[in-house]
Amino acid sequence: MNKPLRRIAIFCGLLVLALLIRDNWIQYVQADELRTNKENRRVTIERYASPRGNIIVDGKAITGSKESDGSDFKFKRTYMNGPMWAPVTGYASQAFGATQLESIEDGILTGNDDRLFFRNTLDMLTGKEKEGGNVVTTLNGAAQKAAYDGLRKQGGKGAVAAIEPSTGKILALASFPSYDPSSFAGNSTTTDTDAWTKLQKKNDPNDPMLNRALRETYPPGSTFKVVTAAAALENGLYTSADQKTKSPLPWTMPGTTTILPNEGTIPCENASLRVALRYSCNTVFGKVGSDLGNDKMLAEAKKFGFGSEQFTPVRATASNFSDDMNPSETALSSIGQFNTATTPLQMAMVASAVANDGKLMKPYMVDTLQAPTLDPIEKTEPEELSQPLSASNAQILQDMMETVVKDGTGKNAQIGGGVTVGGKTGTAQHGENNSKNPYAWFISYAKIADGSAPVAVAVVVQDDEAVRENISGGGLAAPIAKSVMEAVINSKK
Repeated sequence: MNKPLRRIAIFCGLLVLALLIRDNWIQYVQADELRTNKENRRVTIERYASPRGNIIVDGKAITGSKESDGSDFKFKRTYMNGPMWAPVTGYASQAFGATQLESIEDGILTGNDDRLFFRNTLDMLTGKEKEGGNVVTTLNGAAQKAAYDGLRKQGGKGAVAAIEPSTGKILALASFPSYDPSSFAGNSTTTDTDAWTKLQKKNDPNDPMLNRALRETYPPGSTFKVVTAAAALENGLYTSADQKTKSPLPWTMPGTTTILPNEGTIPCENASLRVALRYSCNTVFGKVGSDLGNDKMLAEAKKFGFGSEQFTPVRATASNFSDDMNPSETALSSIGQFNTATTPLQMAMVASAVANDGKLMKPYMVDTLQAPTLDPIEKTEPEELSQPLSASNAQILQDMMETVVKDGTGKNAQIGGGVTVGGKTGTAQHGENNSKNPYAWFISYAKIADGSAPVAVAVVVQDDEAVRENISGGGLAAPIAKSVMEAVINSKK
């Protein structure tokens, strides 16, 4: 072979080698990246080529699939009672992607999860169409309905979170106003796009797509006094529910000339923790926070979960209790004002830890992931998150919270039939110079005859149209919490 031909042969060989290297690089190294690239339309077509698996509540599907019309996406998602379940399911849309459980567990629901590889290979060999698996939740359908209906009847904005204290299972997660994920599940440029566009209005105060139970933080108002009481007991500032506190009336916040006011004429001077919680004395709990100091209050708040995002597996925004505050700022934060802000899930965690004798369990809403055959792939086991209180101090706090419902501001949450309810109301100021209507809060738990506590609840209601004087945690939020607790208790009978 002469020299020019040899050069051409070498050059062609190098081109073939480069082609082989490039081909292998694409097929093996970049395969996953290309397969999951959001710009790869084949991925979306394949995702909707067969019915998705379902999200399950109480053994029944709250989702479904139906054939699409005039689209290369064969199936689209449907939802039963979509607005009620949207804070749990999120949405799966051919045009706009997926969120929450629909996104997090997409691999299981589409059947593409690596843990289904053997199953999918067998189906391919036998010619059977691929099927998606199921996501079995911890949710209680009756409790969710009670929560959503309660918020809807109230007519404003708000959220509910309910937890099983002994395990951390989320039993209800409701947000209002809400949206129907079915309305934009397809990719029609008229119906689906129009529905989506209406939900994307900027500066919409109703913001129906906001998951208020997990993603919105509110000043917790007097419900935070439960955390402050826990800090007082855990740090030995006071050792019993009925010990008199050193709480003068009036009380001027340290470093200021400002008197911290109470609501109305109530017996707060040197009141015990029990009396102070029953009447919601700002002076007592503000001074407790100031006496303990920022560091000890922050440490106790963190034990309850403040400062950390929670993954249920849907992400919940971290609640806030600030550091580097002076004594008067710490006092205000200790009564749930100033910079203190929390999600409803976080306050349900507070009530849950108290009810569970001081042990806080990690909240979760997915019980089991199932293969299409209904065989379990993965099961969530309860996990202890922290111990904010000793058992003895938790029982003292339970006794105090039960007094609130029996004789105090939480009477609207009372349940008969041998059920004991502990709770705390809250009316949290917000807006510049407290100019806007306050948020109405209630946190609670219910104990049944055998002494166990099957449910802890947090409710927040924001009603911008209500008469300001008529807004209270006991009046607006406690009845919703009561209906949720009753639903859980009745479902166990």
